[in-house]
Amino acid sequence: MQKIILRRPEQLDNQAREAFKALRTNILFCGDDVKTICMTSSTPNEGKTSMSMQMALSFADAGKHVLFVDADIRRSVIEGRYRVEGKHLGLTHYMTGQNDLDEVIYQVGDSLMDIILAGPTAPNPTELLEGPRFQNLLEAKRDSYDYIIVDAPPLGSVIDAAIIAHHADGAIIVVESCAISYKLVQNVKQQLEKSDCRILGVVLNKVNMDKNGYYGSYYGRYYGKYYGKYYGKKNAYYGDYGSAQSK
Repeated sequence: MQKIILRRPEQLDNQAREAFKALRTNILFCGDDVKTICMTSSTPNEGKTSMSMQMALSFADAGKHVLFVDADIRRSVIEGRYRVEGKHLGLTHYMTGQNDLDEVIYQVGDSLMDIILAGPTAPNPTELLEGPRFQNLLEAKRDSYDYIIVDAPPLGSVIDAAIIAHHADGAIIVVESCAISYKLVQNVKQQLEKSDCRILGVVLNKVNMDKNGYYGSYYGRYYGKYYGKYYGKKNAYYGDYGSAQSK
């Protein structure tokens, strides 16, 4: 299998890394039957693609074999955002019958994550996703991977995500905090339900933690106080032990 390198522009802080670990754990608790996950949002620029990529990388870092599928064949940002160099085959090459499936799958560095890039922009994306080759992709690779993460277009803009979700085990809606109306998210939820797809949950993204004072101050005080006392006693204990040994 050919390899590609993804340059990671996002530098996650400890809080963000813990959030992705929590998301990964919640998905694991959904059951062994949830392997193919469709990620969508209501509108563009809610952070759906970054969320999908980081979630896939989090699974790979935890020892899971992951396939990331960039199914936004209308307006993909993966190659530009992660600075994928050189020419590569993609999903549209496979779905139009130009290449076999294994020819469009690339290993990301030396990680446990493989990726299918979107490829050239397709003039008929809905028809391609409704065709048999996309469904065959998910079925053929289901047993080869622990998880398949599909980055789908925003469902509030085009119907593609509903088509993708119909073949997935579950869907996650990414919602930008303080930017998307309740009604719009409800419309996306209803559209996913019409596709007979299980909704695993909603990820609230771009939360301003400076304004979210309750959780930041509460957890900071609680855990800081608890672990501060614990490690303080532990270090004092080993300090006494060390000094006793030196006597």
